[in-house]
Amino acid sequence: MRTLAIGDVGVVDDMIHIGDEAMTEELVVQLRRRRVDAVTLLSSAPDETAARYDVDAVRPIGFAPGPLGGRDGQVERLERVLAAAGGSRTALPHDDPALAVIEAVREADAVAVAGGGNMASRWSLHVFERAALGAVARVVGRPLVVTGQTIGPDLVADDERLVSGLLRDARLFGVRESASHTLMRRVADDTAPDLARKVVQNVDDASFLGADAAPPVVTGLDAGASAGPGSLLVGAGSFPYCAVSLSTHVGDADRRQVVSALARLLDRVADETGLEIAFLAHWASLNEGEERGDSVLHRRVIDAMTTSRVRIEPTTDSVAAARFARGASLHLTSRYHPAVFAVAGGVPTVGISVDEYTRVKLTGALGAFGQTSVASVEALVLGSAARLALATWDDAAQVRARWESRVGSVRTASAGWWDRVAEELGA
Repeated sequence: MRTLAIGDVGVVDDMIHIGDEAMTEELVVQLRRRRVDAVTLLSSAPDETAARYDVDAVRPIGFAPGPLGGRDGQVERLERVLAAAGGSRTALPHDDPALAVIEAVREADAVAVAGGGNMASRWSLHVFERAALGAVARVVGRPLVVTGQTIGPDLVADDERLVSGLLRDARLFGVRESASHTLMRRVADDTAPDLARKVVQNVDDASFLGADAAPPVVTGLDAGASAGPGSLLVGAGSFPYCAVSLSTHVGDADRRQVVSALARLLDRVADETGLEIAFLAHWASLNEGEERGDSVLHRRVIDAMTTSRVRIEPTTDSVAAARFARGASLHLTSRYHPAVFAVAGGVPTVGISVDEYTRVKLTGALGAFGQTSVASVEALVLGSAARLALATWDDAAQVRARWESRVGSVRTASAGWWDRVAEELGA
């Protein structure tokens, strides 16, 4: 059986986005466990993705603004893609990448939309991409399942109609937090109330990625003379550590104030807990020692810190990042998937939200395992996030107890979700 799936995968210019890769990787892993022996992925770097996951891969349809410009161009492209899927030979030029996608759907037995957080109006091209793929699956006659989504919270009426169409086309529609579940139930009620039965809330698809692998082996990276006041520890994997993964996105806050506040917070954590501060960038270069993406912000924070108990962990792949998060004694992050990995392993975690979108995601990730420590970037700058971090550290035993009381049932529900996905896809 062959399934075609879309996720935001593809390492371009040696830059990897750990969270995006993680959700699609787990989809592939879970489908293979359930007799789906062939997978085709839509990827921005097909050759790289094919080699990384041992799959076939093609480029996505592509919904950058078309000849008409803006949304009108995207709407026109969607209409042309569906006309081509329906048999038109003139709707698209012969070298249009959408034709390869349509052919890949025809060659597949089923279609899946892997987990993600981009069905929001700030990324309308991704909404179009997924709605188009779902509509092509319907035209060609292939079953469709949507897994592990955050929907919105910003979703204008035109994008809501696209998401509504995707819900109609899907046999199952998975969401990963209560806010998305509530929004999708409303979308279903506004469209056709019977569609609500398709909407299922579960944890993030990648929550247990690599959870059966060996314990983490942490090596550390020497950052050399540019490390600032304290030199970075090398090969310090035997020390208990506070994991840190920060996003370059700081919302409307002043970046310099955010950097200073993070440095003060982490210095205090190191001082009062005795933990080593270990940074791992989730959007970063795969070239060891090269600082791009999140690593740039990490460097600025490190240079502003005074403690010498600091190290950088190289960015490699999603499973290694998950193991690193689960091996921490405390985790502080403004990115989503570090929180997902950490809380699924019972690690006390503090999320820093920079806007409503990140607040919804982080609150959902922590809440799935009974944690609640999410601070706003404003609280970070004012200093109260440090108190929250230390309170979370002091609550570690209770965090672990709540995790132990939930993790069995959550893992069972996650496995049951993947069983339903495979069943609806025809495996």
